[in-house]
Amino acid sequence: MYQPPHFVETRLDVLHALIRAHPLGLLISVGPDGPVADPLPFLVDTTVEPHGRLRAHLAKANPQWRLIAENPQTPVLVVFQGADSYVTPSWYETKRETGKVVPTWNYAIVQVRGHARIIDDREWLAGQIAELTATHEAPRAEPWQVTDAPAPFIEAQIKGIIGLEIAITEISGKWKVSQNRPVADRVGVAAGLDELQSATEMAELVRSFGGLEKR
Repeated sequence: MYQPPHFVETRLDVLHALIRAHPLGLLISVGPDGPVADPLPFLVDTTVEPHGRLRAHLAKANPQWRLIAENPQTPVLVVFQGADSYVTPSWYETKRETGKVVPTWNYAIVQVRGHARIIDDREWLAGQIAELTATHEAPRAEPWQVTDAPAPFIEAQIKGIIGLEIAITEISGKWKVSQNRPVADRVGVAAGLDELQSATEMAELVRSFGGLEKR
């Protein structure tokens, strides 16, 4: 990933927080015919040194797990995409001052590399899907639980999946959130993003990483 110095994010807690907030990662591995990619919801275990560990599951019908199992020494890449937004030059004070501005795209992203282990174990899979479900049902007033479904049905579902565990050997983050712009431009970008209901998360990132006070 291209990394200009002012966009680099190395704080492990910040990187893990993005994974938790945007857990649908793009799992990428390489086979004889080139790259293979699948989106999967991941759990991150931050207690494992030095960078943490990712856990997920795939459908057994998905051929990517066999590709990974056959190439255990080849690392995989997982990409987690955080908030992103188009940035118009019209939000910049510099546009009014000199006109020397162009559009850009703001985004926050985390890339994880590591060696993946395929796990075909009923208890591991049961624990993984229970934790994944509990994590994402937690905000609901009446969370759904795996045990709410008939046991034979769940057992049939478990037989159709296989586990994936990735020991993180490298984790990198890029927060391109207008830090490279003059203060007046950052203020304009944050205000402009506030007007877009779909971009409030990016507006807060521009403020927090740009040293601006909240409105």
